[in-house]
Amino acid sequence: MLKHKIVREAYLFGYPLVTMDMTRRHETNVRVPDDAHAPVGQLVKLRAYPAVDDHGAAAPNADTLYTMAWLDVSAGPWVFSIPDMGDRFYIMPMLSGFNEVFFVAGSRATGGKAQEYAVTGPGWSGTLPDGVTHVESPTALVWILGRVYCEGTPEDYKAVHELQDRFSSVPLSAYGKPYTPLPGVVDETFDMDKAVRKQVNDLPLADYFTYLAELLKANPPKPEDAPVVKLMAEIGIVPGQDFDHGKLPLLGHRLDPKLALLELVRAMKDKKPVNGWLYWTSDAGQYGTDYEQRAMVTMIGPGLNFPQDALYPFSEKDADGKEYDGSGHAYVMHFEKGQMPPVKGFWSLTMYDPDFFFIPNPIDRYSLSQRDTFATNADGSVDLYLQAESPGPGKEANWLPAPKGKFVPMLRLYWPQDTPPSILDGSWTPPPLRRAP
Repeated sequence: MLKHKIVREAYLFGYPLVTMDMTRRHETNVRVPDDAHAPVGQLVKLRAYPAVDDHGAAAPNADTLYTMAWLDVSAGPWVFSIPDMGDRFYIMPMLSGFNEVFFVAGSRATGGKAQEYAVTGPGWSGTLPDGVTHVESPTALVWILGRVYCEGTPEDYKAVHELQDRFSSVPLSAYGKPYTPLPGVVDETFDMDKAVRKQVNDLPLADYFTYLAELLKANPPKPEDAPVVKLMAEIGIVPGQDFDHGKLPLLGHRLDPKLALLELVRAMKDKKPVNGWLYWTSDAGQYGTDYEQRAMVTMIGPGLNFPQDALYPFSEKDADGKEYDGSGHAYVMHFEKGQMPPVKGFWSLTMYDPDFFFIPNPIDRYSLSQRDTFATNADGSVDLYLQAESPGPGKEANWLPAPKGKFVPMLRLYWPQDTPPSILDGSWTPPPLRRAP
């Protein structure tokens, strides 16, 4: 294979690992936890839905409160404890340094009873306390990206906060003993204001590969990665070793491997939508050797769940193939009787601007969901209205305010039904958004 093609393959292969570690650095770069950060091993507990002007992370939701932790299991296991969640929906996926789910605890997968997991690094051996389940991570870097359903009322915020405070994360060596986490070490040189994606994309190629090679020492490739690992050795990237700069070929601008990211964006936009909606019911959460798909998901946003746990259809064009524009246009999403999104968890429809952030609106409503009581038509069907102006007093319960400009709607289907009708087998599909006459 030509050297510039190997560089491209190596760049895409390593993109998730570099992005995940850069995200870890950003979210753990504090001495003590706050609402959005916590030192390695400590819990981040978001106490409220993101504010409308919060642009810290794209595609925020008004459905769940994040409860998450970054672990480094290179020096030993960590014990992650989940309280009795009862009937409340929650999901606690554990992701490797390559942005792949290697284990998930949650309402669907493991139920609502209290659980304890010892998360270990690759190849760890030892004994565990009774009642603690062993979960082996393929990498030293672990991200527990948890979500707990919340209705957003003061009473429900309080109930979820009490649950969040009963989660815990401790080193195995401290399990069952009094434990006080040490303060985090702050890296003053790390840019906390610059978006993680931009920090990764702005890395010079030699720095990028140096960073990747360092990460590969504790975060080894999978056995099935052997072919690409062999190729990467030709340009100086060998797992367990420092990057050999002398083997990196000179590349002209047209051969810049970062252009591969733009190719992935174009490929995503060329994917045939379903009724105007883009989503994946396979190749999510784990990607095998499809490094392009894995890089594309990472570029959009790390942390994609298994389809059985959550799907996130989004739409950039209406039923006629035209981009959404709230300036002078109103849109209707029509659900026939009995055809609301079939889920065992919950569903919601969220309004975003083109950069996937909330949009200020006069009624402070950023999503519609199954917890809402909708006005129904005479035949039992339901129409949801996406538009800038109120659709009228009798229809406001079904109104998702849109901006007077471009926008992107996103559906969330947590724990989608696995028997017909189901989005997983295509027996149910999201209805299109049509311009109102």
